[in-house]
Amino acid sequence: MRSVVGRSLRYIACLGAVIAAALAVRGDDWPEWRGKGRGGVWNEDGILESFPAGGLPVRWRTPIRAGFAGPAVAGGRVFVTDFSRPEGTRGVERALCLDSRSGRVVWTREWPADYKGLSTLYATGPRATPTVDGRLVYTLGASGILHCLDAASGEVVWKKDYVKDYGTTLPTWGMTGAPLVDGDRLICLVGGEPDAAVVAFDKRTGRELWRSIKADGEPGYGQPILVESHGARQLILWHPKAVYSLDPATGKIFWEQPFKINLGLTVATPVCSRGRLFVSSFYNGSMMLELERDRPGAKLVWKGKSSSEIDSDGLHALITTPVIDGDYIYGVCSYGQFRCLDARSGERVWESLAVTEEKTRWASALIVRQRDRYFISNDRGDLIIAQLAPSGYTEISRTRLIKPTFQPGNRRELGAVNWSHPAYADRHIFARNDEEILSASLEQPR
Repeated sequence: MRSVVGRSLRYIACLGAVIAAALAVRGDDWPEWRGKGRGGVWNEDGILESFPAGGLPVRWRTPIRAGFAGPAVAGGRVFVTDFSRPEGTRGVERALCLDSRSGRVVWTREWPADYKGLSTLYATGPRATPTVDGRLVYTLGASGILHCLDAASGEVVWKKDYVKDYGTTLPTWGMTGAPLVDGDRLICLVGGEPDAAVVAFDKRTGRELWRSIKADGEPGYGQPILVESHGARQLILWHPKAVYSLDPATGKIFWEQPFKINLGLTVATPVCSRGRLFVSSFYNGSMMLELERDRPGAKLVWKGKSSSEIDSDGLHALITTPVIDGDYIYGVCSYGQFRCLDARSGERVWESLAVTEEKTRWASALIVRQRDRYFISNDRGDLIIAQLAPSGYTEISRTRLIKPTFQPGNRRELGAVNWSHPAYADRHIFARNDEEILSASLEQPR
C-alpha cells in the first residue's frame, strides 16, 4: 500500500513539475497595444541584465510588407498587419498570424483598402496593433476597416467599415485606435458622424451596443483605455477637444475636461497612476488630472502653458507614451529630448538626448517598464535598458535591434526611422519594420 501511495505522490509531484515547466516555458503574452491592460508593463522574470556584446540572439526573421502597427503575441501566435500599394491610393491590407517560436506563417487574411485622403507620405500601412481575445483577434486598418477574425484560422467572423457604415472622415494620418475588449464589448474609436466618435460592439457578432460623443471633426489618434479608481470603472478617451470619461457599459459620459489639441494630435496614450491621469501632445503640451475619490470625476491639477513645438515648457510628446513612476513623469519631447517632470507640478527636473541621440523633430522612443528598470526602443532601431530616476538617466545597456526603414520626410542622421511598438512576451522581443518581423531572445543565459 505504501509503495502505491508513494508512486502516486511521486506521479503527482512529477505532473506538477511538468505543468509548472510548461507554464514557465510559455511565459507572458502581449495581447494588445502596450501589453495586457495597455499599461506598458512587462512582468516576466528571468530577463537578462545587459545585452550580449555581439547583439541579441535572433530566433527568427519573417518577411512582411509595410506598416506601423506593432505585433500582438498570445497563445503561441504572433499577429501583425501590413500593406502593399501597387499604384495610386489603392492597395491591399493584410493580417498575418505567425508561430511565435518559428516565425512560420500560419495564415494570412487580406482585403482591399483605399488610402485616399491620408497624407501621401504616411500612406504606407496600418497603425493599430491587433487585439487578441481568446479565440478572436481584432484588426483595424488605416482606412477604417475593422475585422473580427478567428484567431486559429483567420476566417472573417464579422467586419465594419467606419467610412461606409458610420460616415467617418479619415484623419490625415489614418485610423489608429486599437480595438479595446471589455467583457462582451469591443470598444472602438470610430469617429462616426454625427454622434459616434466612440462605439461599443458585441465582440462576437459586431452588433452595435452603444455610441457616444459628438464627432464634428478630427477623431484624433488616441487609444481608449480602462481605469479603475476607488471602485469606479471608467473608459478614458482622449479626443482632440477634451479628455472624456465614459461608463464602459453604457457609453454615458461621466465627465469631460476640455483640452483643444492642434491638428488632432492626440497620439500618446493617456497614462494613469495612483489616481493621476496624464496626457501629453506635440503642440499643446501636457495636462495632469486627479480622479475624484467619491464618484467618477476629475479635477485639473496643472496644465502646460506653451502651444509651441519648439518653445516647450514641460513635455510635448508625439509618438512616445510617457510613464509615471511615483511622483515623476518620464517621456520624450517634441525634438527628442528625454525629459523628467515633477508629476505634482509639471516642472521640468532634467532632460537628456542620450536616448534619441539627435535633437530633431518627431524623434521618439517607446518605453516599457520591466521590474525596476525600463526597456526603451528608440526610432533609430536601438534597444536600451535604463534606470530612470529624478536624479537622472542611467543607461545600463544598448544594442542594435532592427533596421529603420520608414522615411519621415525630415532630415535625420540615419535617413529612416522605426516607429513601430515592439511586443515583449515569452522572454523575447518581437519587432517589425517595413520589410520584416523578428523575434530575439531577452532571456538571462543560464
